[in-house]
Amino acid sequence: MNRKHRNRIRKIARFLIPGSLLLMAIPIMSQNDKNVVDEVAWIVGDEAIFRSDVEEQYQQLRTEGTAISGDPYCFIPEQMAVEKLYLHQAKIDTIEVPESSVRNMVDQRLNFFINQLGSKEKVEEYFHKPMPVLRESLIEMMKNSSIVGQVQRSLTEDVTATPNEVKKYFNSLPSDSIPYVPMQVEVQIVTLNPNIPRQEIEDVKARLREYADRVNKGEADFSTLAIMYSEDGSSMQGGELGYNGRAAWVPEFANVAFNLTDPKKVSRIVETEYGYHIIQLIDKRGDQVNVRHILLTPKVSQKDLTDATNRLDSVRKEIVSGAFTFEEAASYISQDKDTRNNKGVMTNNSEYSDLFRSSKFEMQDLPAEVARQIEKMNPGDISEAFIMKNSSHKDVAAIVKLKERIPGHRANLSDDYNLLKKMYENHKKETILKEWLEKKIKETYVKIEPSWQNCEFKYQGWIKQ
Repeated sequence: MNRKHRNRIRKIARFLIPGSLLLMAIPIMSQNDKNVVDEVAWIVGDEAIFRSDVEEQYQQLRTEGTAISGDPYCFIPEQMAVEKLYLHQAKIDTIEVPESSVRNMVDQRLNFFINQLGSKEKVEEYFHKPMPVLRESLIEMMKNSSIVGQVQRSLTEDVTATPNEVKKYFNSLPSDSIPYVPMQVEVQIVTLNPNIPRQEIEDVKARLREYADRVNKGEADFSTLAIMYSEDGSSMQGGELGYNGRAAWVPEFANVAFNLTDPKKVSRIVETEYGYHIIQLIDKRGDQVNVRHILLTPKVSQKDLTDATNRLDSVRKEIVSGAFTFEEAASYISQDKDTRNNKGVMTNNSEYSDLFRSSKFEMQDLPAEVARQIEKMNPGDISEAFIMKNSSHKDVAAIVKLKERIPGHRANLSDDYNLLKKMYENHKKETILKEWLEKKIKETYVKIEPSWQNCEFKYQGWIKQ
């Protein structure tokens, strides 16, 4: 297996198990691969954990290269038992996850796998499962993961942290437990969208009108046209997006989708930041609607991109000469919707900072094109114009200013309060969940076969006296 393939597998593993406190891996062995005699290892309540279940999980983790804390035949069944406790609580609290939401998440996962590995066939080869079987495995995994997450959030939703609590927590940390914060940067950006020829836009609209006419006349099936022509990731599902509320979509799209009433008719053409759409209603359920759509995006020529970079280079010269500031250019010239009202300051939307919207980035969290510019700049420098993908995955011209470069350091309260606050809140949540689980273990019938008992478990009370 080459390095590029290994890196893709690691990405899949991270996407497959997104930050949960539990182990939620997909079994990849087929029934024919099982060469073990099945036996009951644990019983939790009225549910059994079989040796074959543990073996499949272990095989999955070894394939991914995932580190296991301690003996896998202790760690894995304990995590399975913990999941069963959470799922039992979900039944008591009548916590459910909409089936449409689960299937939507599964479709996203499968699209991700296909993009990473290159084809459906390679996905099936990697997971040792045909696509329909893999889909069902994913549905079960995603459903359980979502339910467990809801139970955990219900138990910890009241966790907050005052500045005084964060300070006490920080002062109580041993010196070797204070995290090292890698070098970070703060960046400002100005972007310009390239001009798209009117004829290109009209050609896109003409194609969409043709598709709509064919569907409305009964000459073609919308989902078939979506599979063949749509440029959105949903094309594999015939353009179907699943049940969603208004907040799930950009306003222009949502306004049209929620006003559709006839499933046999196609909407007018809708323009959004992603391109041009036509939409067809599938079903409505309360405040949610399920639609399918076809997305086409006007193509930008190299000349259009060059013209945009030339215009931005002229803006850069005006800033450097003192005609106006970078912040003024961001406010009045920039077409970057995420930063133009924030003086051009980029905010970090990575998984590590989404709770507090930090303006500080580690280099790997920046868009690749921005990182390449920033790497060779000093604070206060402004880059020459370059081409990058914006948040809508479109090519735009951009210039960036390195606002600040913060050297790597041990975390401290003045510079890293948000990081330490998040650490403290996570510590409080883990404590609450640990106490809840150990109480739940005491109240639940648990039987572990003698050959599976010689373990140092994370939670107390599994082995009844």
